[in-house]
Amino acid sequence: MADDDSTPKPAADRGFPVMFTLTPMNPPYREDPYAVLADLRVRTPALRDEGYGSVILTRYDDVRSIVSDLTMWRDALKGEEHVLERLLAGAEIPEGPRSETTSILTLDDPDHARIRQPLAQALYARVAKFRPEVERIVSETLDAIDTSGPFDLMPSYCVPIPIDVIASILGVDEGRLAEFRAWSEDVIQSLNPFRNEEQTKAMEAAREALDDDFTRLIAERKAEPRDDLISDMTRLQSQGLAVTDGELRINLQALLIGGNLTTTDLIGNAVRLLLKNPAELAKLRADPSLINAVVEEALRYEPPVDATGRIASRNLEVSGCPVKQKEALTLFLRAANRDPEAFENPDAFDVTRAKKPHVAFGGGAHICIGAPLARLEAQVALLRLFERFPKLRLANPDAAPVWRTLPFFRGLERLELRAD
Repeated sequence: MADDDSTPKPAADRGFPVMFTLTPMNPPYREDPYAVLADLRVRTPALRDEGYGSVILTRYDDVRSIVSDLTMWRDALKGEEHVLERLLAGAEIPEGPRSETTSILTLDDPDHARIRQPLAQALYARVAKFRPEVERIVSETLDAIDTSGPFDLMPSYCVPIPIDVIASILGVDEGRLAEFRAWSEDVIQSLNPFRNEEQTKAMEAAREALDDDFTRLIAERKAEPRDDLISDMTRLQSQGLAVTDGELRINLQALLIGGNLTTTDLIGNAVRLLLKNPAELAKLRADPSLINAVVEEALRYEPPVDATGRIASRNLEVSGCPVKQKEALTLFLRAANRDPEAFENPDAFDVTRAKKPHVAFGGGAHICIGAPLARLEAQVALLRLFERFPKLRLANPDAAPVWRTLPFFRGLERLELRAD
């Protein structure tokens, strides 16, 4: 088999886990992950990757079933193998209670429910009344874009909106937004298991700065509450909520990190899809009420996140593959969302597609806590962008997209446009 074949090779043949070929670090996958995943889904829909220590699932029915199964574990440390967890932690698992060292993203009950439920209720109450603030942030961001020539939409629009929105929800002072943005960008490297030494140092410095800042903000809101999410949570603490300051701090940071990168990619990917599919953009221009469907189809067609994970809480069988208790499962959301057994003509971007739930946000108890906010931001950002710039187009329609190389995420490095 040729070295440049995009088909994932067995770990023994490549000298490293198959999983590492299913990242943007592998050029064929970065250019077209769907071709690689479709081949895997047809040939081996449940693939045991011995080197990585996980069973890789790519079928919609399998992925949706596992993410919706409330009995599955999320904490990788409950598994017999946790290669990725060791990589993300820098080969050393932090000491102390899990709820103080990791967020609800990887916690199991009872700690998961104890922390997530009140945080979700407070967040969703804020999101429900936050559209005017999102409109303001989007409008001001649009005003600042120089459209006299070609411009890159990623740093000028897609990146700042999610950071500024979550900063506003949390209650970060506007005067500190610049450093907050910088810390947010650097701490994203915590999601990169293959980061280099320089990236690790920047990440650690940003994480320490955010720890200090959130510690200060929590103390200030306890003394003098404001109209923000941190105050909502400290108020609940004063009323008896059993969540420590350390648990609150780590989960507020998780909201920041998780909502920042993925929403940036959602907006950027959606803009590119609409410009590459003018018939679909015409539908939106003719009927702006289609915006919800546009966002959902963008999430299905080009989701920001590749995969999520679970640990088998019992022995089971998936697509003919036996899985033993404590074995890790890697669920490829990207593959599931293009499964032809679940979606008719899955490789077509169709904003009027018959509704069927995608799995871009995962599912079950661990469905993305920031999903309602991400949807709101994307809806407003897309509508306002195309309203403001009716002549918006790709600066070079024939140029190949430049995708970032951050593993397990898919977003654009640049999105060069013209609006004149």
